Amino acid sequence: MEANTRSTGRLPAAFLTPGSSSFMDFLGEHQPEMLPGNRQLPPVQGVIEAPHGTTIVAVTFPGGVVLAGDRRATMGNMIAQRDIEKVFPADEYSAVGIAGTAGLAVEMVKLFQLELEHFEKVEGAQLSLEGKANRLSTMIRSNLGMAMQGLAVVPLFAGYDVDRGRGRIFSYDVTGGRSEERNYATTGSGSVFARGAMKKLFRDDLTEEQATTLVVQALYDAADDDSATGGPDVARRIYPIITVITEDGFRRLGEDEAAELAGSVLQARLEQPDGPRAALL
Repeated sequence: MEANTRSTGRLPAAFLTPGSSSFMDFLGEHQPEMLPGNRQLPPVQGVIEAPHGTTIVAVTFPGGVVLAGDRRATMGNMIAQRDIEKVFPADEYSAVGIAGTAGLAVEMVKLFQLELEHFEKVEGAQLSLEGKANRLSTMIRSNLGMAMQGLAVVPLFAGYDVDRGRGRIFSYDVTGGRSEERNYATTGSGSVFARGAMKKLFRDDLTEEQATTLVVQALYDAADDDSATGGPDVARRIYPIITVITEDGFRRLGEDEAAELAGSVLQARLEQPDGPRAALL
């Protein structure tokens, strides 16, 4: 036992000692100051100004789920970044879209990716989609102290459940409270407008192509009414990040695919500025 806890000269003994399959537990035991929730912010007056990511949307279709986000980050009334990335693969069969304080959100996603990878290496198997959603909930809850100071992170998590053979979507609040959403979900400052568009256009029999078109329509509507959400920027060739997760795994649409999809939506909007109408029964 004593030999197991000695350093080999290459790696600290902590890395060679059997322990938890949770990377967060490992970090909390050996370097707790590295966990985002354990950091102490200096006293400040008023709201802390930091870049915020906004609208994220997700929709299920038979065979999978689509998760997408716009590219704008804002800081107060200013555009902080026009081409921020807000949608990331969590592992082979899941992805996270971030809304809230951009820097903390990206850090949380990287920690979440490590958490899932660490579990798979230690246990020799992937967590269930439900288990992944629960792990993310715990991470959001650990950020509650910063959220109370205005540095909130509110992601949207989506993935393909290999056990149930379908796409699923999970939303969260700042306390880590988790809810499974049916059919579609939105988060971020433009979420109300995006949700209205999705509610109008969603059908149970969407194809993958129709689902990807739907999320672009929803993001366009969000950008139309919410200044913090960025629409397709043809001049700069900045388009929404669109990802599809099926039984074949995670796939991000290439720039040409996203450009073609956004172009078709923009062309249709020239004739119908408010977008397509829901079919009347």
